[in-house]
Amino acid sequence: MEDKKVTILAIESSCDETSASVIVDGIVKSNVIAGQDVHSKYGGVVPEYASRAHQLHIVPVVSEALKNAGINQTDLNAIAYTKGPGLLGALLVGHSFAKGMAMGLGIPLIAVNHMQAHILAHFIEEPKPTFPFLCLTVSGGHTQLVWVKSATELEIVGETTDDAVGEAFDKAAKIVGLGYPGGPLVDKYAKQGNPKAFKFPIPEVGEFNYSFSGIKTAFLYFAKEKGAAFLQENLADVCASMQYTLIEMLMKKLIKAAKHLGTTQVAIAGGVSANSGLRARLALEAEKQGWQVFIPAFEYCTDNAAMVAMTAHFLYEEGQFASLSESPMPRLSLKD
Repeated sequence: MEDKKVTILAIESSCDETSASVIVDGIVKSNVIAGQDVHSKYGGVVPEYASRAHQLHIVPVVSEALKNAGINQTDLNAIAYTKGPGLLGALLVGHSFAKGMAMGLGIPLIAVNHMQAHILAHFIEEPKPTFPFLCLTVSGGHTQLVWVKSATELEIVGETTDDAVGEAFDKAAKIVGLGYPGGPLVDKYAKQGNPKAFKFPIPEVGEFNYSFSGIKTAFLYFAKEKGAAFLQENLADVCASMQYTLIEMLMKKLIKAAKHLGTTQVAIAGGVSANSGLRARLALEAEKQGWQVFIPAFEYCTDNAAMVAMTAHFLYEEGQFASLSESPMPRLSLKD
């Protein structure tokens, strides 16, 4: 008799994307993402608007994910959701929907750590790393160096002591008058500029830790000193120089950690891993250091439910299910 396939519906609602994905025996069958344009005029995500948009999007997004996968609700073996870190109101929408659906269908609930999901996005498609490997997770809310021993055993080697690198990108974009999200726009202009045109300070913080608050302040003072007209006339060079500095900050500690751990398997994950400058710099360093580098497809770099589904697949195999009374914890990190 053929074994029954394990089918999991996953929901991601940690910030400003509502996403649902269906995974069957570790193979992603659908991944639907609904963005939120409402935040662009505010220059950042407004938590209350985010949670309201999730409430509007979650039913159609889940319905589309099931339809695209050719799956009925009765085929599901478990429901997964992002438990954190993230925005509390946004997390509550995904958690409440997942819990209600799991209870209604009488199937298990799986709680997924958002940062762990970004790392395990590497297992959605080939090529896939083998354990252990070193992963640099870079996003608007997090910057971490993680030693990935297995799908469920992860150790933080280093992390930011204050702001995340994605926040530094967005702050720089806002200062020079670009829109939101700023990271992709800085990357766009940086391609046309000279990365050595302007020099910004790189702080020393611990052995493998990061700090981005200082460079944000330095960039603000630089912008005030030069003035708006100068920034617009030299926008490409300004963006290229800021991006170059942020990437060098990331790479310096990544190289150091890889040597310390004695690994040649290096991965990057999270929204900032879509940055073309970081990808190019990583490729150059890989050739120099003899690394085997892994980067998820663009679709799986930013927040999405496919990465939650893949993590849920591993957790299901180990029987790690959540209590139906569990609440999301927005300040969770990989330490939790």
